[in-house]
Amino acid sequence: MQVKKIKHVPEIKGALRNHVVEVPTCIRECSGIKIFGKRIKSLLFTTDVAIIRNTNADAIIAVYPFTPQPLITQALVMAADVPVFCGVGGGITQGKRVVNLALDAEFKGAMGVVVNAPTSNEIIRRIRETIDIPLIVTIVSQCEDINERIGAGATIFNVSGGKNTPEIVRKIRKEYPEFPIIATGGPTEESVMETIEAGANAITYTPPAAGEIMGELMDKYRGI
Repeated sequence: MQVKKIKHVPEIKGALRNHVVEVPTCIRECSGIKIFGKRIKSLLFTTDVAIIRNTNADAIIAVYPFTPQPLITQALVMAADVPVFCGVGGGITQGKRVVNLALDAEFKGAMGVVVNAPTSNEIIRRIRETIDIPLIVTIVSQCEDINERIGAGATIFNVSGGKNTPEIVRKIRKEYPEFPIIATGGPTEESVMETIEAGANAITYTPPAAGEIMGELMDKYRGI
């Protein structure tokens, strides 16, 4: 009987950069997705450059509720010291502009692009023909035609179905045992583990707002 050795992982922190947004440690239990040789298990869902510079997440998923702008993409990629997956529209923003934004994101150094759930299969197909980096398609419902999305050129699914996320992941995994899936993990370690056990390869974690973090810090200062 072999006894598995516990590996010692040395950790180095600076005096000024030891206060960071840490993702739940249970995310390390998922398999991860290897992209261009880099294994990614945790993705932080944010566009806040201060948080982007102060996190232990493997990557950043930067999707925001406005029309994507190349200047924002450039700022996010420049600020990050980890891979960035940029939103390029597909909801409010449609058509050729989405394709152009995806190509621009690749040129600016994004590791992948993310399109919203309403994006048509035709646009997904045109993006796939244009870029070489992964195309991440957002799935929000069990009613989504997964086969059509894969056929159109989706590289990875980003499952964001709220409380139904584990069930959606489970359904996709049953039909496509090896297709890469990123999924939102929810607010607790229990919800994260449920999503991992359902079959997610990587987990998206939403950090506290910068204002909330600052509030906690100010409470600490006031107590001095």
